[in-house]
Amino acid sequence: MRDPQLLADEAMYCSFGDTVHYSEPPQIFERCEGSYLYDGEGIPFLDLQMWYSAVNFGYSNPRLNAVLKKQIDTLPQVASQYLHPTKIELAKIVAQDAQKKFGYKGRVHFNVGGSQSIDDSLKLVRNASNGKSLMFAFEGGYHGRTLGASAITSSYRYRRRYGHFGDRAHFVPFPYHFRGPKGMTKEEYGEKCVADFARLFETEYNGVWDPKGKQAEYAAFYVEPIQGTGGYVIPPMNFFKGLKKVLDQYGILLVVDEIQMGFYRTGKLWSIEHFGVQPDVLVFGKALTNGLNPLAGLWAREELINPTVFPPGSTHSTFASNPLGTAVGLETMRMLAEEDYETMVMKKGEYFLAGLRELQKAHKEIGDVDGLGLALRAEICQEDGFTPNKAMLDKMVDIGLAGELEHKGKRIGLVLDVGGYYKNVITFAPSLHISYEEIDLGLSLLDQLLRKVKAA
Repeated sequence: MRDPQLLADEAMYCSFGDTVHYSEPPQIFERCEGSYLYDGEGIPFLDLQMWYSAVNFGYSNPRLNAVLKKQIDTLPQVASQYLHPTKIELAKIVAQDAQKKFGYKGRVHFNVGGSQSIDDSLKLVRNASNGKSLMFAFEGGYHGRTLGASAITSSYRYRRRYGHFGDRAHFVPFPYHFRGPKGMTKEEYGEKCVADFARLFETEYNGVWDPKGKQAEYAAFYVEPIQGTGGYVIPPMNFFKGLKKVLDQYGILLVVDEIQMGFYRTGKLWSIEHFGVQPDVLVFGKALTNGLNPLAGLWAREELINPTVFPPGSTHSTFASNPLGTAVGLETMRMLAEEDYETMVMKKGEYFLAGLRELQKAHKEIGDVDGLGLALRAEICQEDGFTPNKAMLDKMVDIGLAGELEHKGKRIGLVLDVGGYYKNVITFAPSLHISYEEIDLGLSLLDQLLRKVKAA
């Protein structure tokens, strides 16, 4: 039972601008553990989205919680103009890993959230390009809701009432094969999308390139290797190599947004590793602290971020590199180095994806399923298996959050995330520690939801 007084107080005193009410009335949770949230009655809700992939390592992870508690008793806060060990150690691990994988020496810059770090990256690339304010980004891309980040996020609704600083990005189609032209393989479609982008540079009259001055008007291309809010769209494996070749040819930086897909969501530390290209800037956040404390950051190549070109105070936040966050982030990186997360995540992802495909056979309303690691998607459609069916998914979310499903004779709930261009995609981001039994339970509960909605 949702507490009616709490809901009344929320309606009266809370800004609705800092939340998203996916159900009416909203659900109120009181505790969490592992893959579950619990409401005031103690009803468990299996969470298959884990705070938009911020809690990759399970709710109330004992190891990460213990580090936070210890840090509270030693150095819980310190002004960001001073140093503390875990900031330096965490930056070193991230930078050394990037140098090993991408072949570039670089540095790490911290901030409190993903959107803020996207804004930091915009300052970085504008500085490196002598103030160019134009960027490329993808249709369906999401990079945050600060004024800077919303300018490179394709959804107009995030900036409609506020405008934005600088220029809105030039949005380029993402290779979304399920909704792309028919008659092409996924790889052929990837090649077509690269060719369409390259065409912009053929003559000066396409508006992006000065062939006489050998200058692009655009400083960088912002990409999510796998689209997050856009619906966990998995691109063709050949796409980013082709795109990077074009960017390098015309001197445009590649900025990779790993805020939602980072920290082994896809079976690699960074999802861009699957595609064999080297970013110039990489932005990360969310799961770095398992949702325990706000911390995000970026890594950039040395020539873009060294103190000569990006000196102290170039962009700064009071709580950037706070010791509670960096302590947990450092422990996260140590934990990832001790276990074979790649094998674990890929095996669980393959198992989950196979289960979704079996579910698809039983329900023709599931138009598409796909995934990489434990970033998975299922498009909910009309009976034709293609026409988006947002209304059906909305009903599924409401029933799941009502806690009225059944497992072994007891009530249980299911937490799902809604994404996609038409808001008809279930984007699955379960805990990386989810058990196979919990995956089976999730698939069973999805089957229940679909049957309930269709029966109604």
